Amino acid sequence: MAKKTVSDKSFDIANKILVTIVTIIIVYPLIFVISASISDPDAVNTGQMWLWPVDVSLDGFRRVFQNDAIWIGYKNTIIYTLVGTLLHLVVLLPCAYALSRKELLARKFFLWIILFTMMFSGGLIPTYLVVKSLNMLDTMWAIVIPGVVGAWSILVARSFFEQNIPDQLVEAAEIDGASDFYIFWKIVLPLSMPIIAVMALFQAVGLWNQYFNALIYLSDQNKYPLQLILRQILVLNETGIEGFGGGAATAQSFVDQIKTASLIKYAVIIVSALPLLIVYPFLQRFFVKGVLIGSVKE
Repeated sequence: MAKKTVSDKSFDIANKILVTIVTIIIVYPLIFVISASISDPDAVNTGQMWLWPVDVSLDGFRRVFQNDAIWIGYKNTIIYTLVGTLLHLVVLLPCAYALSRKELLARKFFLWIILFTMMFSGGLIPTYLVVKSLNMLDTMWAIVIPGVVGAWSILVARSFFEQNIPDQLVEAAEIDGASDFYIFWKIVLPLSMPIIAVMALFQAVGLWNQYFNALIYLSDQNKYPLQLILRQILVLNETGIEGFGGGAATAQSFVDQIKTASLIKYAVIIVSALPLLIVYPFLQRFFVKGVLIGSVKE
């Protein structure tokens, strides 16, 4: 191996310092939120707790999980995420694979139509009218159908198929008498697990964090997703504090409300983010290849 020069060593040191700084910037807020969610609110508000928990208390999580709406929101969000991600893949993969085949008639025309949707959209009111006319208001489909697949996802998946599915492999299968559906199902999909995992996780994260569509299209609270339930909890706690008017209430009760709101705030963040933090490490290796799609052409 060639001996490293002084400039190489300096470059390595600078990289390590930069990576360390970025890691601290990313990891510290995560540790702080976890510690704050189980620490005494007084220690958090006064700055005594800046990294590790102080006077550990699980009262915030107890108050959050005592709310039955939390469990209803979890159930709804899991259903919306699973169904929406499955529909996303069902629509995305055949569309992207078809656009990757050069023998597709009017291929460029379809690509331009898809690209057009990246630059222009109908807007909120026309979209709402479409959802209403399809009788999807106050149903699960109002959450999972609008935006079931985007132009960016189609173009990324198409690039993967073009670069990683050899034409010779498809042609050999066609010579052996395989149909297009058989080739796609038995040959293309097994070779496309990295892009499937990346696209599924991107869509799942978007659906898990979705609250705006639910706010617009849903009126039945039993159908609210988790993020909308958590938003209501935070808003109600903040409203309760802001509406404190003295009277028969004591100053001590006002302080208790502030403490409770602080505990609930951090506990709610952990409750909403924990499932994704658990799932992400298992799919992280697919992101390396997913991010590099289109950057290197063999």
